Amino acid sequence: MSPARLAAFEILQRVADGAYASVLLAAGAGELKPRDRALSHELVLGVLRRQLWLDRLIELYANRRVGELDPSVLIILRLGLYQLRFLTRVPASAAVNESVNLVNVARKRSAGGLVNAILRRATREPEVDPAGTISDPSERLAVETSHPRWLLERWSNAFGVAAATAFAHANNESAPVAFRVVNQRAQEAEVIARLREAGAEVVPSRVADHAWRISGSGDHLNELAASGQIYLQDEASQLVAAALAAKPGHRVLDLCAAPGSKSTQIADLALDSALLIASDLRPHRLRTLAAAAQLQGLTSIQCLTLDGLQPLPFVPEMFDRVLVDAPCSGTGTLRRNPEIRWRISPADLADLSRRQLQLLENAATVVKPGGRLIYSTCSVELDENEDVVRTFLENNESFKFAPLPLQSWLKTADGMARTWPQRDGTDGFFISAFERRGE
Repeated sequence: MSPARLAAFEILQRVADGAYASVLLAAGAGELKPRDRALSHELVLGVLRRQLWLDRLIELYANRRVGELDPSVLIILRLGLYQLRFLTRVPASAAVNESVNLVNVARKRSAGGLVNAILRRATREPEVDPAGTISDPSERLAVETSHPRWLLERWSNAFGVAAATAFAHANNESAPVAFRVVNQRAQEAEVIARLREAGAEVVPSRVADHAWRISGSGDHLNELAASGQIYLQDEASQLVAAALAAKPGHRVLDLCAAPGSKSTQIADLALDSALLIASDLRPHRLRTLAAAAQLQGLTSIQCLTLDGLQPLPFVPEMFDRVLVDAPCSGTGTLRRNPEIRWRISPADLADLSRRQLQLLENAATVVKPGGRLIYSTCSVELDENEDVVRTFLENNESFKFAPLPLQSWLKTADGMARTWPQRDGTDGFFISAFERRGE
């Protein structure tokens, strides 16, 4: 049994029960050899990205609805078909045989004939496209890009059909690896030189200052991350700390801080001399943040467990900088977290929007006159972004928009900022800055 395929099968089973693929892939990374790890990663994310397309193909060949199939058998069929249709370097015989082996491992021997027949037919008919015969444009796009129809229609209404289509296609591509050098641990020029000497292709981000994209790094990148010299972080995510613009000596509050990517970057950019309160609702996530801070040699971060939806336990107007990187739907991260598209609902978005506004309202109470408040999400939804910002400003006359120190082409006509995977190659992020009037 192929270790990569077995690992992918087991992870997809757990994802079907509610787990998150990215967490499971990271947790099991050390158990596989690099080649198996790469294949397992590709299989898991690829199947989740192409799930609807694969299911329609399965229904075509099986002549039954996927809901009628055993869940384990369905996952095995998705894995097999994904290899046959999307992985050109995997021999068809290996994809078929390993899928049949998985049936035996899963103790579903009675389904072996069905799996074998469907995959062999798919091998004989490589041009069959389950979306090709759908006449309804919205339904065809949903199957073609493997997104729920309601999401595509939301995006089309908000951003236009062309943008929604491009975004959906981009969500099915692999995200580039990006990182930043930790100033407290290393010199940027030396780290980049070392990576290039090791054969990696390293290029500066065109989106965020001091962010880098890398490919072909092998384990050298992981070694630098393990020693705290670099931190793996999407380029768009790195824009948030730049927007906050914390200075040495500032008092800073990161209200929804865990797992710590932005808190540690804020502290590092402020020369580890700002007092930074990193708060979060869950203690175990703050422990992850504290470990990251220690690894990066940062001592200015103090972790505090609190519920940001409740009145904050601070003196009013005590912070120079406050960040609300709000919990959100995550629709800007569908390349990395493809299962989100199958889990969220319109009701979820309405509830998130309400919570996000409450977090922002509470955070505003502790911003100094002349101080800066940043609101950000990794969502593309208007409900979670522009609508929250508009309502906040309507309710808080003491705040006004503040300029964002970001590239002009990232900014919207209203002075906020958005990034897109199809345009920028980054996660989809939203950032808005406010200043309390008075100075």
